[in-house]
Amino acid sequence: MQTQNTHLPSSPLIIPSFAPRIASVSRTTQETDVQVTLNLDGQGNCDAATGIPFLDHMLHQIASHGLIDLEIKSTGDIHIDDHHTNEDVGITLGQALAKALGERKGIVRFGHFIAPLDEALVQVSLDFSGRPHLSYGLQIPTQRVGNYDTQLVREFFVAVVNHSQMTLHIRQLDGVNSHHIIEATFKAFARSMRMALEIDPRRTNSIPSSKGVLMA
Repeated sequence: MQTQNTHLPSSPLIIPSFAPRIASVSRTTQETDVQVTLNLDGQGNCDAATGIPFLDHMLHQIASHGLIDLEIKSTGDIHIDDHHTNEDVGITLGQALAKALGERKGIVRFGHFIAPLDEALVQVSLDFSGRPHLSYGLQIPTQRVGNYDTQLVREFFVAVVNHSQMTLHIRQLDGVNSHHIIEATFKAFARSMRMALEIDPRRTNSIPSSKGVLMA
């Protein structure tokens, strides 16, 4: 006696097509002039010229480890200090992220990563929730890395969070070298974004929320 196979054939996985996730944003004030162009589905290319060498180095980490193509140009009143340019680059980058994401359909939405850099270990968890919030847990031991004021790390992330409508938690698990702590943070941030920004083929172009909407 033959047994009939009652299993239905599995449906093929249909991967939805999405428009290119590319955005350009310009922001000009009496203090700075910033232009940002990004491609969320890039190869990790980066052309950063902010006038702040250490910030440029960190932006390269975001591009390289997040596989985001970044072009960032800015001029500003760095003859006074780096604060305005650092903050306004964060603001414009956040606006470009929000613009490229649009309604945030189809994305994984959540991302997390723990990045080591020698003795430093930093954990980042984020959610493109539409609700801006930063929980910042870095204890950076020195006031400067080179000429860069380490207080500006928090200001950069505040600006990105508020203007990309992101929830971001940063935790320092270990570390004594300021450069290592900061760079591990940017690498963990980039890897977390890469995870969160990936297209989920099972979403079929839907909003990744049980409510069917992400707050903005």
